[in-house]
Amino acid sequence: MTSQTVVLHRHELSYIDSGSGPVVLFIHGILGSQQQWSHLVDAMDDDHRVIAPDLFGHGESAKPLGDYSLSAHAAAMRDLLDHLGVDRVTLVGHSLGGGIAMQFFYLFPERVERLVLVSSGGLGREVNLILRSATLPGAAQVLSVVASAPVLSRVEALGRGASKLGWKPGADVNAIWQGFSSLGDRESRVAFLATTRAVIDIGGQSISAHDHLGDALPIPAMIVWGTKDRMIPVEHARSVERELPDCRVELFEGAGHFPHLDDPERFARVLREFIATDA
Repeated sequence: MTSQTVVLHRHELSYIDSGSGPVVLFIHGILGSQQQWSHLVDAMDDDHRVIAPDLFGHGESAKPLGDYSLSAHAAAMRDLLDHLGVDRVTLVGHSLGGGIAMQFFYLFPERVERLVLVSSGGLGREVNLILRSATLPGAAQVLSVVASAPVLSRVEALGRGASKLGWKPGADVNAIWQGFSSLGDRESRVAFLATTRAVIDIGGQSISAHDHLGDALPIPAMIVWGTKDRMIPVEHARSVERELPDCRVELFEGAGHFPHLDDPERFARVLREFIATDA
């Protein structure tokens, strides 16, 4: 896959646009990138048009000073779709991307055909202490040390040594490590902290979508979650299931915060079924 770039409001946004057919827009989470969806692009672009951007502040996209709120990210996704001439999409959002997807639907409901939330933010207060700690005073200084090249190289060496002894990192460890190792430059760290602080405070997630969900969603919706998620608890999925009984809930037994990486074949199958059933 070859990524492309578009200039939105004077800043470059990197994205993948592959295939033809019904359009699916994948939105990654904090410290993620378009690469976390690469296997799904391969699995679906034979009969779907798949769009997977790097959010501003992530991956190969620009990391400007400015607004990293859910609304700002949602507006950037709207501008990308306008640039590509796309009117309506199935939204698939992971973690922070789930919050962005819900905000997109809230702001631009006429442009959303279906909504898929994967280990989504915005559905409860609880979130891992690591992300909450990024809201503390002095977090920028601490992050500049722990994400420095010498520290990262030592951790990598420890990981290689552990691998030789038989340790096999799971999908969560690999994805989180790739994201953390992207924070070596100041611009990336500033963008990470601004993005995190827009949705999290020291007590947990500071934004909730429950007030906007109402008694039912007017579009087909699906929740996907790993039962061993240590970043955002699976109970958030179950709470939505109780609140919205028409919402389809798929729990991936034993998967962590990245069920689409833990079991990509099942995820692709479930997504295809969901889109086909509710077409």
